Amino acid sequence: MKTLFDEIEIAGMKLKNRFVRSATYDGCADGNGHPTPRLYKIYEDLARGGVGTIITGLTSVSDAEQLMGRQMAIHDDSFIPEYRIMTDTAHRHGAAIILQLACMGTQHHAHAGVKSAWGPSVVEDLAYKITAQEMSRADIDRIREDFARGALRAKRAGFDGVQLHAAHGYLLSKFLTPYYNRRSDEYGGSIENRGRLLFETCQAIREKVGPDYPVLIKINCEDFMEQGMTFEECRFVCARLAELGIDAIEVSGGSFSSRPNESPARKEEGYFRRYAEQLARELPIPVIVVGGNRDFETMSELVRESSIMAVSLSRPLIRESALIERWRGGDRSRALCISCNKCFNPKGTSCVFNQGV
Repeated sequence: MKTLFDEIEIAGMKLKNRFVRSATYDGCADGNGHPTPRLYKIYEDLARGGVGTIITGLTSVSDAEQLMGRQMAIHDDSFIPEYRIMTDTAHRHGAAIILQLACMGTQHHAHAGVKSAWGPSVVEDLAYKITAQEMSRADIDRIREDFARGALRAKRAGFDGVQLHAAHGYLLSKFLTPYYNRRSDEYGGSIENRGRLLFETCQAIREKVGPDYPVLIKINCEDFMEQGMTFEECRFVCARLAELGIDAIEVSGGSFSSRPNESPARKEEGYFRRYAEQLARELPIPVIVVGGNRDFETMSELVRESSIMAVSLSRPLIRESALIERWRGGDRSRALCISCNKCFNPKGTSCVFNQGV
């Protein structure tokens, strides 16, 4: 019988359990994206706390775009020795660590004109109110190469793999979304064309890092918005990614552009589960599911009764970095509130800081 504490393997990575810390924007790098002592401590606490796999916060691959405040970056070789400190620490505590590669596109708070706010088409971001600069062929070629170089730097820095962020309305996600992608060339129109940048980026990364280095992807099951990517289109993209050699898919959904009444987020435990279960039945590669995974018994039933390989969680590990180790010891109650260190309220309503956790 499968359990959450089974040792598993994904693309040659030996993982000590099925728990994944999903990518989380930490906001603790310095102003140029380099790691700081505070950032190192976050990842050391997570690794010591028992999670099997850590996926870092979204890490910018290109110096042509504006960083979010104190966002991680990896756009030149100076980052390699600094991230080696992070990966060595994670490995010392028995955790695998994966670097999430991202391009922000229009999802940042910088003033317009500071740096490129790339997008597939000249469309204003519904949430950030920044109008995209339509990417030229040269821009597309550049960002594809930036992703590939970022992956190679991650490999040299000791990360166990990389994850492409193609969800939540960031650049690769925007290309998949009809509302934002209104191009008439080979990068727009059909889902095959809208997925072209993602497919080409995966191929470019594979050429850089070789056939055996783990490359994962995070993708929306749906955009949950008018003229958004549908689940049927997601299924097509995931099947194509599997053919191209992607090693695992983490299923998420929605973005800041999603309409609140359409998205299942925060309405129930494991709110992308049904989508992930179907993809896990259809795909020949491991599927990981994120979204509202909080209760130990519910997650246990999920891996026991489905083909889903692993479960991702973030907010519970923000509240209690050693949660997995506590669960392994037999105390299966939910995460402690980091504000008062006492309450177990699953919605965190006794502490304002944790509302919605």
